[in-house]
Amino acid sequence: MANGGLLQHSSERQAATASGYPMLVIGLALTAAGVFAVSQLASEMWSPVWSVLPILCAIGVAFIAAGFYMLQPNQAAAITLFGSYKGTDRATGLRWVLPWMIRKKLSVRANNVISDKIKVNDLRGNPIEMAAQVVWRVTDTAQALFDVDDYKAFVNVQIEAAVRTIGSRYPYDDYEHQEVTLRGNHEQVGVELRAELIARLTVAGITVDECGFTHLAYAQEIAGAMLRRQQAQAVVAARQTLVEGAVGMVEMALDQLSAKNVVELDDERRAAMVSNLMVVLCGERDTQPVVNAGSLYQ
Repeated sequence: MANGGLLQHSSERQAATASGYPMLVIGLALTAAGVFAVSQLASEMWSPVWSVLPILCAIGVAFIAAGFYMLQPNQAAAITLFGSYKGTDRATGLRWVLPWMIRKKLSVRANNVISDKIKVNDLRGNPIEMAAQVVWRVTDTAQALFDVDDYKAFVNVQIEAAVRTIGSRYPYDDYEHQEVTLRGNHEQVGVELRAELIARLTVAGITVDECGFTHLAYAQEIAGAMLRRQQAQAVVAARQTLVEGAVGMVEMALDQLSAKNVVELDDERRAAMVSNLMVVLCGERDTQPVVNAGSLYQ
């Protein structure tokens, strides 16, 4: 609704409706009266009243029947009169309203949506594929019906937009573990995605109960290169840990040999032992022992 170029936001309010059961009783009573009046037309007690009464009863029954509608749990009906919003009825069961009022039913149950996989450039410009699962529901029926054209299509579009926004805000991965990443910080990124969606869907009277990523991966064109990079960095990290452990073990061995006076080592012998121990500890293959029966210098 435009007024001076500005959008007038709707707001849900309670509609003036009634329970349908009293009206059902009245309708049944009118039906019984009409049947009785028709039966009197064939009797000797005929009078002009019995001719008019069936017509009046039929009109009354038709009037009452046209106002009935049914609401299930977690279902609402927006009531309009000649295009003007008159309120929303959330009461369940058989309901009744004046027949000339239009009832537009909609569900306020939770809806679960899994978005399509979309290609996004992360913070470093790497193309990645993302998909999200979102649980949403309508909280304001007036906004959902009158402030957006199709609230379900609106939700799908905003989910894609929010996923693109969050995906471009962070890198896919950080091998130095110094940044917030999409792959390594699921909970934090999920919280931000939910906040982004709530901000985008408020205009449609919709909130988000839960959301998260169901698919997160590098795009096919760079997946192979990134996999080799991950493998290389994993090998480097493993080598670094192995060398650090080996240096500690060599240092411990030399200290214990010196403390217990097992052997006296000059600088040359010390360097040779360090070299041998590092080869043994850092080698990828099993070592083969060699017995040296002579001098270390032979």
